[in-house]
This record gives sequence, C-alpha cells and structure tokens, in this order.
Amino acid sequence: MPRALNEALHGLAPHLPLAVAFSGGADSTALLLACWQRWPQQVAAIHVNHGLQEAAAGFEAFARQFCTARGIPLHIEYPHARHASGESPEDAARKARYAALARGVQALNQAQTLPQPIASIALAQHADDQVETLLLALSRGAGLPGLAAMPRQWERNGLLWLRPWLTVPGPQLRHWLQQQGQNWVEDPSNLDLHYTRNRIRHRIVPVLEQAFPAFRQTLARSSAHAQQAQQILEEVAQADLAVVGVPPSIRALQALSAPRQANVLRHWLKQHHGIAAQHRQMQELQRQIMACTTRGHQIHLKIANGHVQRHNAWLHWLTSSPA
Repeated sequence: MPRALNEALHGLAPHLPLAVAFSGGADSTALLLACWQRWPQQVAAIHVNHGLQEAAAGFEAFARQFCTARGIPLHIEYPHARHASGESPEDAARKARYAALARGVQALNQAQTLPQPIASIALAQHADDQVETLLLALSRGAGLPGLAAMPRQWERNGLLWLRPWLTVPGPQLRHWLQQQGQNWVEDPSNLDLHYTRNRIRHRIVPVLEQAFPAFRQTLARSSAHAQQAQQILEEVAQADLAVVGVPPSIRALQALSAPRQANVLRHWLKQHHGIAAQHRQMQELQRQIMACTTRGHQIHLKIANGHVQRHNAWLHWLTSSPA
C-alpha cells in the first residue's frame, strides 16, 4: 500500500471498531478495502440508497456483493431526502445521508455485528474533494467557515466522524484499486457538467494541476489556516455572548465593534437556533441594531424560517407561524 494511504489509515487505529460510509464508488471502495485488509474483524459498512437516480440499485448490488465476499457486516439505509422550501436538493440529500449513517451505526450496534460497539464512522472524501469544496466556497464569497472547507474529524450525534483520505489525491486511490484488481461503480452524475462541482473537477482542477503541481497541499494549508482563524473567532464569540447575554442585549451589542457584533450575532443564531443569516441580512440587522436608540424603535427582520425581533431591551429570534 502506498505510504500516503498507510499514513492516512494510521489515524483511524485509535478509533476502532468503526463503520465506513460505503457508496460503492472508487473513493469509498478504496477506504473500505484498505480498512478491511488492515482490520478485518473491526470494520463494518453502511450503504445509503437515496433512490434519487436509476443507478442506485446498481450501487446497492455492488455494496452487497463486495461485503458478502469479504464477510464485512453491511447495513443499508433508505432515507427520504425531501428538501424544504428554499433548501437545495443537494443540501437536503446531504443532511439525510448523515442522519442515515448515524442510524446505520445504531442498527449495527443493536445487531452486535462487531465485538465492541461502534463509536466512529469514516468518510471517503479526499484531497480533490477538499479542493473542490474550497473553490466552491471562494466562488460564493464565503467567510471563514466556508474557506475552512471540510474538517478532518468532528463529533455529531454521539459519533466521531473521520475523513482519513483528505490528504490523499483521488487519482492515487483509483490507481491503488487498479493495482489490487478491484473494480468499483462509476456514478453517472459525476460527468454531468450541470453541477458546479463537476465543472470544477473536470475543467478547473486539471488546469490547476498543470500550473501549480502542489496545489492540493497549498490549498489544504490555506484551509487549515482558515480553520484556526475560525476557531479563534468562535472563542471570541463565546466570550462576547457571555457579556451580551442570551437573548442578546441591544445596548451591549451596540458597544461592540461592527465585526465583533456580526461575529457574536452569527454565533448566537447558530448555537441557539441552528440557523445562519445571509450576508445582506446580517448587514441589515446590524443597521437596525445601531439605529435602535429610542424605546419605541422596532426591529423585525426575516432570517431563515423566522424573524429577529426586538422585545424591550433584547433581541429574540422566533420561528414563523405556519400559514
């Protein structure tokens, strides 16, 4: 196994046993195969069949055949990824996938498929995926959270989520599979240039590779710097929120500089209400906060599926009543 793959897998060892999110594509096939070769009794697989394309049945059949041939425990989830009004189908499918993977771990644990309960799940996004994510964020004018791209690990739903391939180029994974004589299933949607991510993959990444051969490593460093800066901003926001309070005091918010005010407001909305304000919404909210100098001044601004409103000396976010 190439050194880069070996080093990437080394970080998974402390988190065994683990589940692998297994679509049947090249990247997840490489991850599951590499983990099974190294820890044959410590790995299970979860396949998520969204049923959103005709190829879904072929992906599921391949996952079943691959796991059966190696005695890998496999659980299959069939989520319904309906998107809400104003939400993109891609975002809805992604959220449904993560929820389905968490349910899959619960099912595997209930079935006692491995000697010990699973508390970690590995995802197969690689260095090229990270580059695409960063370029997408740049194209949308994203702030630091977007420029930080995908984290290498994080916790959610009581599980540790891991992306061991983030430093490994996608072509290297495919080359290794070919050396192993292992096939995979190609997702036909990966060739659809209607999707921005596919245009980046097929048109921009090849040009970057020619102009800047080390672009994967250098862009990864930029994302790492953004992650560190974002962590500092979150620490500042936590400290500021302790001062302005929950719900936030308008007068305390007015005492902050504009950048710190925006930072703590975003933190409040995300941590306490699970929502994010668009750039223009945040600008308007700050304008209204600074204009709020009289007792009768009202604040009423739509953000996500609710409104930020003034109530006496404080700000509140309230969900909109269904029509």
